[in-house]
Amino acid sequence: MSVEKEKAARIIVADDDDLVCSAVVQILEMFGYEAVGVLGGKELLRRVDESFDVILLDIHMPDLNGFEAIEELNRRGSEIPIVLLTGSGSMADAVRAINMGVYDFLCKPIEDLDIFNVKIRRAVEKRNYVLQEQRYKQALEDDVRRKTLQLEEQNKLLRAYSDSLENATVQLMSSLQRAMEEKDYYTAGHTMRVTSYASMLGTAMQLDGQDLIVLRRAAQFHDIGKLVIDLSCIRKKGPLSDEERQLINEHPSVGANIIKPLGFMEREQFIIRHHHERIDGMGYPDGLGGADLDELTKIITVADSYDAMTSSRNYRRNMNVEEAIEELNLCAGTQFDTEIVGVFTDHISRFSPEYLAISAGSDQFGHNNLIN
Repeated sequence: MSVEKEKAARIIVADDDDLVCSAVVQILEMFGYEAVGVLGGKELLRRVDESFDVILLDIHMPDLNGFEAIEELNRRGSEIPIVLLTGSGSMADAVRAINMGVYDFLCKPIEDLDIFNVKIRRAVEKRNYVLQEQRYKQALEDDVRRKTLQLEEQNKLLRAYSDSLENATVQLMSSLQRAMEEKDYYTAGHTMRVTSYASMLGTAMQLDGQDLIVLRRAAQFHDIGKLVIDLSCIRKKGPLSDEERQLINEHPSVGANIIKPLGFMEREQFIIRHHHERIDGMGYPDGLGGADLDELTKIITVADSYDAMTSSRNYRRNMNVEEAIEELNLCAGTQFDTEIVGVFTDHISRFSPEYLAISAGSDQFGHNNLIN
């Protein structure tokens, strides 16, 4: 098996004296380096690039002296070690050179070749260390970038799985609630209508997209607590007893407890628990007043109450649209938020019940309402 020969270090020599420049190049080649000679600082700046490992630079040159060349190299961000060649260096020059980042010094004429070779070899080692560090940093950055992309892909999969799980959970709960409603002729379609009214009202109030999703989902499940209530209470003809009324009144808190384990429905949980509260604080289950209720809860309260008033019940006749609007206005400021009642009554007369029922089936963002 052949062993690849180690690549010779490349060194560029800049001196305004052609004889000195040629002599230094020959010495470097004698020690096995690949050397290139240039006359003056300007030519150095034209020729030097990152392929070189060391720069040998004379201080005193007429076109562009060594310090001026170093300033330009530093401005370019060069990390090639610089070894200054000087025949009459002063302490001030040495201090200045060190402050500018010069790696080492060599005196002209070169008399001790061993010392010369040692200093050049150390400068080459310095360059190799710098390049190794650059490669390490680049490899580290590439590794971080690669792992970041992998993490992003994993997060996408997790979000997709989470969304799928949320949708499946919401779909299952919707199916259970619809099954419950279909057992009672008088409550059938209530959830769909309340969702339609709430969506209409939320759109009219220019809620943002996320608020509309929360609003529709809360409307879909506002009565989910009735799943655990004896249907005989719901179907009962005539007024409820105090005990039955108390049982019915527990459905908001029961519904909130059903939703509670679903972390993605925290806002909906609040709305479901408080959709029977009143602006004047006389509602249930917690007696919260208007300042304690958010806008979405107030919307659901109006939509739910309107549908209850306009829907047939086994113990009373339903109101028509005009009667229900009159009742909403009468209770505005006590049971309902006045502004929301105003927006609702202004818009409800524009839509037929058939239109609203259809609109509950799909939302304006192109998704199925029952899984949003």
